[in-house]
Amino acid sequence: MSKRLLTLALSLLTLGALTTSVAEAGEGPVVRTDSGPVRGVSTGEYRSFQGIPFAAPPVGDLRWAPPKRPEPWTAVRDARKPGPRCAQGPGLGSAPSDNEDCLYLNVISPAKPTHKPRPVMVWVHGGGFTSGAGSDYDFQRMALGGDVVVVSVNYRLGVFGFFGHPELGYDSGVFGLQDQQAALRWVQRNARAFGGDPRNVTLFGESAGAMSTCAQLASPSAAGLFHRAIIQSGPCTLTWPDGGFFPGVPAGSPYLPRADVEAMGVDAAKELGCADVACLRRLPVKELANQPLGAPAFDTGLLPEHPATALKKGHFARVPVLTGITRDEARLFVALYPGQPFTEAHYQELLRTAFKDKAPLVAARYPSAKHGSPAMAYADAMTDRIWGCPQVGTERLLSARTRTFGYEFADRNAPALVPAPEGMRLGASHGSELAYLSDLTGFPAELKPEQKKLGEQMIRYWTRFARTGNPNGEELPKWRPAPKTQSLAPGGIGPVDLAAVHDCGFWAGL
Repeated sequence: MSKRLLTLALSLLTLGALTTSVAEAGEGPVVRTDSGPVRGVSTGEYRSFQGIPFAAPPVGDLRWAPPKRPEPWTAVRDARKPGPRCAQGPGLGSAPSDNEDCLYLNVISPAKPTHKPRPVMVWVHGGGFTSGAGSDYDFQRMALGGDVVVVSVNYRLGVFGFFGHPELGYDSGVFGLQDQQAALRWVQRNARAFGGDPRNVTLFGESAGAMSTCAQLASPSAAGLFHRAIIQSGPCTLTWPDGGFFPGVPAGSPYLPRADVEAMGVDAAKELGCADVACLRRLPVKELANQPLGAPAFDTGLLPEHPATALKKGHFARVPVLTGITRDEARLFVALYPGQPFTEAHYQELLRTAFKDKAPLVAARYPSAKHGSPAMAYADAMTDRIWGCPQVGTERLLSARTRTFGYEFADRNAPALVPAPEGMRLGASHGSELAYLSDLTGFPAELKPEQKKLGEQMIRYWTRFARTGNPNGEELPKWRPAPKTQSLAPGGIGPVDLAAVHDCGFWAGL
């Protein structure tokens, strides 16, 4: 039951320049990929290609198998709408799907020709490894504002992406991560056809997409597939205490040992009446989709070590990294807790579950009266414990071995992703920076003029980093590398002491 609760909580991440325009009026541009030609859309400002297959449908014997190259085609393929979402239940603002044929990606770039290939930014969506799709994000503002090519990808989710079983061996629990690497290899083969530079690829993602990026940094098989990384709200050293992520979820991290993932797979197989993987592959999607499995495995061929261990040992790609969190990460999750509005007794009970005999120390450090309500006090404590201080640790480990830029998104008036319960203000909660970097399907965020300006500045920071490995530009406030951290707020961009903001001295002592 606890794993099911965790799934719920987390759901809340070469050819030469062969671009040719079709002569017939009203038809879009055609690009020849290594698998076949695709027709997209041009607005005059930007070109968009959607639903391009980067791997064969992972169905039948390819369910729980490494992704294979797609079958080539000769007729021009329609790439004017997204491909199917990967099989998933309903998530936070995310539609359900029962389609396993989902390994598609989307490409958006400025329409203006360029003599020099543009940087490529590959987006890995969030959704707790159980929900979401690349097409949930429209990156035309980023493509135009930074003169880059943005690729957004799907990857297998939940039981289809992260299932483990002894029969599957070292591939257990990493099929979704394998899909991401297949998409990166597609970019290496096809970036030039879309005006992009395969030698300058930035992997970036938020939440589960950020945690995926941590995993790819630590994956030997991802070496050379990307040259910079951006980690948004997914510190590589993130952990949580009992019930701290969501009520009923035991202490843990986003990554699980392969032995644990395989044991859960064996239990799931028994529950479904199957003795082996062959039987499971014959089951319809709907019988599998609700299995509470959705966490990447380490001690695997793709991910030999937990990403936190890899960072500590220096076993990761030495590429420039831009990494950060939002100021009030945990408020989104606490807003979704049952039993709203919190009472003081409920707050104290949650603290006892999470911190046992240390609960009185946390209660004294985060009193309800000081934070506005019991729910706000608990959310602020969890922000510091689960997100803020692990972010400080992640920046420290990365910056010891590679050039690292840290940030904290701090617009506490950002558009809310969910309604705030009584007694809560969402502030700069988990995911609140996304509307500043892209347009979100299903979340028509209205940004005020000063917020639009911040979004433009963030897009310039992100794309400058993608271009050079350094976010700084003459027109932007100076951003110093770690151990400094940049606070990002309307009219208030500048350095901040992240460890002090999140009271990391207290948490280290606890």
